[in-house]
Amino acid sequence: MLAAIRPDDWNFALLLHVGGATILVGALVTASAYMLAAWNRSGPGDQLAMNRIAFKTLLMVGIPGFLLMRVAAEWIRDKEGFGGDDDPTWLGIGYITSDLGGLLLIISTILAGIGVRQLSRGKERSALVRSSAVIVTLIVLMYVVTIWAMGAKPD
Repeated sequence: MLAAIRPDDWNFALLLHVGGATILVGALVTASAYMLAAWNRSGPGDQLAMNRIAFKTLLMVGIPGFLLMRVAAEWIRDKEGFGGDDDPTWLGIGYITSDLGGLLLIISTILAGIGVRQLSRGKERSALVRSSAVIVTLIVLMYVVTIWAMGAKPD
């Protein structure tokens, strides 16, 4: 019912925000799946290929998706008139998880990149890639809570 009374000039900003969030979560789920699947692979070639795909997904899809989501979130927040002590709970949840998730996304991308480099130089296993896999999986879980909060809008 709330969407029916939302002004039409908010639609594009909201579309970009939701689209960016969808791209981000899709990239995180894809990278997490590849990293976790590579976790127990016996051949170093398999591990390298799967972890390289995960790293490139984080770098080329996850980070741009995060930036799109974040910029559009600020745009829609400005259009809705939020920005003070009276902000709703769901907006606070979004900001906390977005800020923390963005930081963890950068850290996990760097760890995955260094780990892929180690694997390409012949190392059998990389603790950095495994750490990145754990971090990315935690980000996914965190964003599931955020998606619930944005959809349910608890106050």
